[in-house]
Amino acid sequence: MSSKLASVAIVAGAVAAAVSTISPVTPAYAASEKCYGVALAGKNDCKAGAGTTCAGTSKVDYQGNAWKSVDAGTCTTMELPGNRMGSLTELTRDVPA
Repeated sequence: MSSKLASVAIVAGAVAAAVSTISPVTPAYAASEKCYGVALAGKNDCKAGAGTTCAGTSKVDYQGNAWKSVDAGTCTTMELPGNRMGSLTELTRDVPA
């Protein structure tokens, strides 16, 4: 192999190695907010009233004192069954006795 061809092969190998170590660009995650009253039973992220332990402890769908993390700015505009609305603060509706 000629020295010129060897140099080209070395450069090509170096470029290939450099390209293989480049990680894909990860898009920034959207900001989120706690949204009360939007989680399905057992699917809340945290807080489900007194006597519960945290994530996955809501007892009913759309429990007002259980929250789910949602994209910022979407909580109060989510369409839910029964004319319910999400809230940035804890709700008293749909709370089990």
